[in-house]
Amino acid sequence: MSSESVSGKAFDVPLLKRVMKYAIPYKRAFILGFILTVVLALMAIMRPILILYTFDNYINVSDLDGLRNMTILMIGLLLIESLLQFYNTYLTNWIGQSVIRDLRLTVYKHIIRFKLTYFDNTAIGTLVTRSISDIETIAEVFSQGLLVIMGDLLQLSIVIIAMFVINWQLALVSLASIPLLIFTTVMFKQALKAAFRDVRTQVSRLNAFVQEHITGMSIVQIFNREKVELERFNKINEVHKQAHLRTVWIFSIFFPIIEILAAISLGLLVWWGMSGVYDGNISKGEIIAFIFFINMLFRPIRQLADRFNTLQMGMVGAERVFKILDTDSVIEDSGSKDATNVKGSIRFDQVWFAYKDENWVLKNVSFEVKEGETIAIVGATGAGKTSIINLLGRFYSINKGRILIDGIETQEYSLEALRSSTAVVLQDVFLFSDSIYNNITLNNESITLETVQEAAKIVGVHNFIMSLPGGYDYNVQERGAVLSVGQRQLIAFLRAYVSNPKILVLDEATSSVDIETEQLIQHAIQQLTANRTSIVIAHRLATIQASDMIIVMDHGEIVESGTHNELLALNGQYRKLYDLSLVES
Repeated sequence: MSSESVSGKAFDVPLLKRVMKYAIPYKRAFILGFILTVVLALMAIMRPILILYTFDNYINVSDLDGLRNMTILMIGLLLIESLLQFYNTYLTNWIGQSVIRDLRLTVYKHIIRFKLTYFDNTAIGTLVTRSISDIETIAEVFSQGLLVIMGDLLQLSIVIIAMFVINWQLALVSLASIPLLIFTTVMFKQALKAAFRDVRTQVSRLNAFVQEHITGMSIVQIFNREKVELERFNKINEVHKQAHLRTVWIFSIFFPIIEILAAISLGLLVWWGMSGVYDGNISKGEIIAFIFFINMLFRPIRQLADRFNTLQMGMVGAERVFKILDTDSVIEDSGSKDATNVKGSIRFDQVWFAYKDENWVLKNVSFEVKEGETIAIVGATGAGKTSIINLLGRFYSINKGRILIDGIETQEYSLEALRSSTAVVLQDVFLFSDSIYNNITLNNESITLETVQEAAKIVGVHNFIMSLPGGYDYNVQERGAVLSVGQRQLIAFLRAYVSNPKILVLDEATSSVDIETEQLIQHAIQQLTANRTSIVIAHRLATIQASDMIIVMDHGEIVESGTHNELLALNGQYRKLYDLSLVES
């Protein structure tokens, strides 16, 4: 079964119980909604009964005063019913929106604790679908599903009882088509379950495709792949359309059948009932009341198909959402050590790591960085350099060995404490569609604008920021699209600086910058690394010659280590990389 497959049960009791747990904080509103549902079902049955009584006791005898009084009573009853219906509709929708607000918060809180491995293997569009549209279907379980189905079923039961109490013979005639109706409904249920499951799968595929390709639109355009990707989108979109049309086709068959069966019941009622009226065994009021009863009987049955569809959509959505919540890919956060007084010494002790199985990315890696030192890591692409910083921040979990900060294993620190003491500047800087100030502080209210401006002057980027329209309030748009690579890098340096980390990691932070800002960036790096432990993953070897130690990695192993001059003297792997960098420059 694929990851997109779900059972699609409309009345999956364990799943429904799990959904209902999120309604516990709103149980008073839910109980009130249930009471209103019962009251509305009872009030609905009053109309045909009052019409029967009015016809037989006032209209037939031309009692205009009685007719006027009954009309006023029925109008009053209708107004009360309308007000109760309005409040009940608002209440059930309020419950639904409150539940999905809480559930969406729970899901998002769970997602942000996932290991990066999960995001490596899961399409972002799929997670967007789970967090938004799938959760929205759960709201309808409350607003259009559960309580409304209970109300419809209660109304059906009361209508059938009333029909037999008033005239059991007319009731049997009117219900003659019910067995065929039940058979049709069962067939509809089975067909709809499979069709809707396919719809949700195609919605997820479509969202994943759009998310990924809009994010990577520059690549599509650079390589002139617009027509090819448009054709791929067209195919996915067509499959999505066909999945929806299958549900429309099922409904387009089911609803006319309901109408035909209702017409049959009405025809049988008129044929049988009028002969009873001529014989004097049935009153005209009973015939009129039963016409209302048949309408009240078949309309909820038809609506039950919609309600059933809504409930089924909610169950499918809930199963997908809970699959996310049940995913055991969160980073264990059982540490309790505080990192407030961390000095910044780091030690990797025989660390082994693999993203999958035993395809080792790091093999028996050991090194030590003392407080305040700067260590550089170099090597070819795929040597395992970036994996080291991912393990230091516990974005992934090591397979074997230990990583210690100030002599304490990293898992003994809480994640919040560990990561608050570390700052990372990546080669591919990610900026949010927000102001420069918010991108620097990441909405940390304890970091004031004055603090950011002072830090920007120290790092050397204040003039650059002030040259932009609006200065620190300048919106950089999605992923910082309106800034150059070098400008985004400078923002990332400032972001790291204001967080005042004890440990700083620069991951290829100078490999993609333009020449005009390189000098400014070198100054920023000097300010950032001063008096703090730093790990620099470098592409340009000229930027790391002053490091306290340089580690050379190859295929996940440390093959050389030492200062710049010591490594050159070895005339080994580092010498080759250094000579190559001189040729490239």
